[in-house]
Amino acid sequence: MTPRGSRWYLFDYGMVISTAPAPQDWGLLEQATGLRELEPGTSPYWQRREDFDAGRLTPAQYWESVLGRDARQAEVNTLEELDAAQWAHLNPRTMEVLETLHGEGANLALLSNMPDGMSRRYSAESPWAHYFSKLYFSGQMGLVKPDRRIFERVVAGLGAAPEDIVFIDDNPQNISTAQDLGFRTILHTGGTDLRAELSGR
Repeated sequence: MTPRGSRWYLFDYGMVISTAPAPQDWGLLEQATGLRELEPGTSPYWQRREDFDAGRLTPAQYWESVLGRDARQAEVNTLEELDAAQWAHLNPRTMEVLETLHGEGANLALLSNMPDGMSRRYSAESPWAHYFSKLYFSGQMGLVKPDRRIFERVVAGLGAAPEDIVFIDDNPQNISTAQDLGFRTILHTGGTDLRAELSGR
């Protein structure tokens, strides 16, 4: 993996740098909320998640929508802690690639759909954050992938041509939008050998 001049490597976070929450993580969140089966995409956890990721809901508004009732601040704080913890499990293979790229002086940036509070927590505390010279989070930008406007803002922020950006993401819709804008892309799945995919990019 040899960095080339002005090339940028733009990483997604969830399911690329992080792994999926474990069953016990969902179990702790279900215990705290008193709800069952929060993991499926039709659950209350996901129904307003895009609005939360986009910064259109405060933590209290989001968690009250999940709970279906008012929530005390202490309860919201607990749910925020559990939510941040369940998405904090790191993919060791991706971390190895980040360490290698960083050591080679590569230009590294991150673009993630993530609520504002979680993004600020991770930026301050997480071991992966120091690899990146640019961090872009939906909750701070007021836009979410796959909206092409968030990609356009990243292009402007990086000062790079789209063809000089290699975008790694697990969501085909996000990949499609990036491709339409001229990005080089890698669809990251459980079986992706990222080191091999990035070789020569």
